[in-house]
Amino acid sequence: MKLTIQHVTQYDYSAPVQYALQSLCLTPQASAHQTVHDWTLSAPAPLFAQRDGYGNLAHTWSLVQRAYANSVRAGGTVETHASPWLVDDAAPPQLYLRVTPLTAADDRLRALGRVHLAEGVDEDSAMALAQAVLNRVRYKTGATTVQTTAQQAWELGGGVCQDHAHVFLAACRANGVPARYVSGYFYAPDAPHLASHAWVDVCVDARKRRWLSIDITHICLMDERHVRLAVGLDYTTCSPIRGVREGGGDESMRVRIDIREARSTSNLMISLES
Repeated sequence: MKLTIQHVTQYDYSAPVQYALQSLCLTPQASAHQTVHDWTLSAPAPLFAQRDGYGNLAHTWSLVQRAYANSVRAGGTVETHASPWLVDDAAPPQLYLRVTPLTAADDRLRALGRVHLAEGVDEDSAMALAQAVLNRVRYKTGATTVQTTAQQAWELGGGVCQDHAHVFLAACRANGVPARYVSGYFYAPDAPHLASHAWVDVCVDARKRRWLSIDITHICLMDERHVRLAVGLDYTTCSPIRGVREGGGDESMRVRIDIREARSTSNLMISLES
């Protein structure tokens, strides 16, 4: 499937910003799953590209001047091939055994992973774990925030895609199975709130660095609806935009993501404000 994507994040401030610094993980990369035909990225100041420790192509920009508004824009055309099996050498799988505050496991999450992964990791066991996560953490918007931990989401019994990913990662890592967070886009005309999405890669063969990509929220393998942006230990390490600012007072952020199937009239546009 060939998809055209436009992603705009607009910031408005009640007082002038004196300084801003952001890191952007908004550039998809070629893999067995996707071909990037074209992609552009723009920000209020020059962008500096670098590979981060997870192999993502990240960009940073900084601005030292008074401003009441700014915006970040990304977009282009990506063709997806529905290939959930990936092999990459960007970072050793053992890196993704590292526990973070968002993916720490308690006895319940450790036991959850043990039930499904004790006999090894393959497509069936990984999908069974994904189903168990979704059975407990039902999809529910507004129940959690980006600071909600895997243990808290499990206790609440509700959350969104990033919570599903964090619970799955916690259960895997607590049982010695490398797993990583994936950020990206999901083409779903019937569910526009899922355009910005998160799922997981689980390592099924550490020696061969072979990964299987699973969407827990939809209980499916990564397919032609998914566009990968970045991977990391959790949401905080590969979120599309993160940064700091000085000044600005109250911030208003508007996000618009427009995903269209190329050569088709079907489209998806969402507008989020906070």
